[in-house]
Order: sequence, then C-alpha cells, then structure tokens
Amino acid sequence: MTRKICVVTGTRAEYGLLAWIMHLIRDDTELELQIIATGMHLSPEFGLTYRQIEEDGFRVDRKVEMLVSSDTPVGIAKSMGLGMIGMADALNDLRPDLLVILGDRFEIFTAVAAALVARIPVAHLHGGEKTEGAFDEALRHAITKMSHLHFVAAEEYRGRVIQLGEAPERVHLVGGLGLDNICRLKLLDRTTLEQTLDCRLGEKSLLITFHPATLENGTAADQMAELLAALEPLRDTRLLFTLPNADTAGRELIQMVHGFVAAHDNARAYTSLGQLRYLSCMAQVDGVVGNSSSGLIEVPTFRKGTIDIGDRQRGRLRAASVIHCEPERQDIARALATLYNPEFQESLASVENPYGSGGASERVVEVLKSAPLDHLVKKRFHDLTIG
Repeated sequence: MTRKICVVTGTRAEYGLLAWIMHLIRDDTELELQIIATGMHLSPEFGLTYRQIEEDGFRVDRKVEMLVSSDTPVGIAKSMGLGMIGMADALNDLRPDLLVILGDRFEIFTAVAAALVARIPVAHLHGGEKTEGAFDEALRHAITKMSHLHFVAAEEYRGRVIQLGEAPERVHLVGGLGLDNICRLKLLDRTTLEQTLDCRLGEKSLLITFHPATLENGTAADQMAELLAALEPLRDTRLLFTLPNADTAGRELIQMVHGFVAAHDNARAYTSLGQLRYLSCMAQVDGVVGNSSSGLIEVPTFRKGTIDIGDRQRGRLRAASVIHCEPERQDIARALATLYNPEFQESLASVENPYGSGGASERVVEVLKSAPLDHLVKKRFHDLTIG
C-alpha cells in the first residue's frame, strides 16, 4: 500500500531545505507526495514563491492562506488562527499517513497543532536546536512535543530532544539538510550569477540577511540601523541584501533596506534569491553578514566567514568560521575587520562544519519509508535517569 507523505512549507528558505526530500519521496514508487504551501509562499509581497515549487516540477495540493497585512504581535497571532483553520481543512481533505515539517516558524506550528488533534503522525526536521533571541525557540520545542519522529542535525541536538522526553529510538541523527543542496546543485559561476542578479560583484562582496530578533522587545529597527551604519563606509564593497521574513517588525526592516539601497549604488536588495542563486552567492562573496541560520549551517561548508549579529542564533552549534558580535555599529565594524583579516582568511581553509557533509535527505526518507506507523501517535514520555 502506498504511504502518503505530506510536506508542509511556508517560506522560501524552508522549501530550499526540503526540496531534495520532496524529490526523493516523489520518485519512490512506494510513496505518494502531497504538498501544502502556506505563509510567505502565497504572499505577493514576498514574491509568491509557491510558483518556484511548481517550476521545480511539483504539484501543490493545497494552499493555506494565513498571512494578514500586519506584522504586529496581534497580526501574527491572527495569522496563526487563520492558518490552523486552513490546515484542519487541508489535512481532512488529503488524509496523509505522515506529515513532514521543518523547523520552528509559527506557520509550521499551526500545521502540527491541527495534525495532533487529527491523529496524524508528524516527522519533525531540525529539532533540538537553540535560538535564544527569537520566540521560534519555544515553538520549536513545542513542535517537538507534538511530533512523533525526529530528525536532528547534530548529536547535541539529539540529546536535547531526548531530554524533552522523546524516546531515543524515535530520534534520528541525519545531519544538516542544507548541505545536500551544496552537494547536489551545480552552482552558478561568477559570470552567470552576475547576469541573473543583474549586477556585477565587486573586488569585495558581502551577502546580508537580517531578520527581527522577536524576543528583543522594540529593538529590531534599532539593530538594523546599527547594521546599516556599520555598512555605510563600505563604498568599495558590493552589498547584496536578501529581505527579512514575515516576522514581527519585518516590514519595517524591509523598508529600511530599500531606503539604504536607494541611497547606495553599491547595494542591491532581493525579495527571494532561491536556493541556487543564494548558495551561488555564498560561494562567490567574501562572507555572510546578519543573523540567519544559513550563516551557521551552510556557509562553513564553503569555508567562508560568517558575521553573526545579536542573539537570534545564540545557542546554535557554530564552526570556527563564525564571528559573533553585538548589534552595535562599532562591534559590527570590528567583526568586519576580523572577517577581512589575512590571518582569519587563512584559517578558513581548515574549518570543519559541525552539521556534517551531506546525505541527510536520503537518511530521512529511508526512515519515512520504513518506520512502522501503527501506534506511532501514542507516545510515552521518556524519563531520564536522575542521580
């Protein structure tokens, strides 16, 4: 009997990590792929990126609208309510045998909550991680408790999921999913990349992504202002911005980036680069600046430096190529000087990525295909031995 595997995706970045799993499910004769697109994928403001899913040869089975035209806490909470209503209907229509979700965003939380009461088992990817500067941390751990199979990127994260009471035999160490794209995709060379970006890279170039740190009350715009002030003197550096997610205060940050780009001819902003261009940029620039998880998970594989700003990613495993700094212009300037320091650049040749070297997607699908589903939704809390 064919096993129906439903993948939920709400953002361009998340889809990039899920894409190879989706390919492997679709191409397996014993599995049937279902796709639910939601969140930013359905928003014109964020590029209607569900179209990229379709251009990649997939069929989107259900579109669940949930974004409202507000990024305030009330607006986000209302989006979650709309999302849970839509997810309940979508799951009732599709009736999957297993739901596959990744990460920690509020869109994904709504899908898992709907699946919980529908008694649909959930496979959670990239659980057990820590991001102390965002409410995603709490959502991630809550999703872990509502899930039934777990796929983690490092042994430390496996231990944390077990610490949350999940049975060790249900927690699978597979490595970082983002590394599969680096291994599998034929990245664009510099000339082709410049053509698709419609701009030339400079002798110096940086890729910049800065999202709101959602647990730091009222500071997102202040932090972005400090980052832009630190970038202001870099007139000899090509600055490539990817725009923030649909998080609390995200729209204000987007406006600030557009204002900076309008006043600086060495800067460009992109709503969505897609995985191929995004990774190709990583391979060509001198380093990545901001607070995106990709700076910690994917960038070290290219042996490029990352400047990680503030607390949004605090708690994640990080390679020696990651330079942490506070969201203050002087400290960001210090980090930029370190990035371009010849001694630091020389050290990058020996960097090891703590998230592995690829192959996570195959490991995930092997378990999705073979794991017994009978009684999977009924869990026992795994108590750690005390003393």
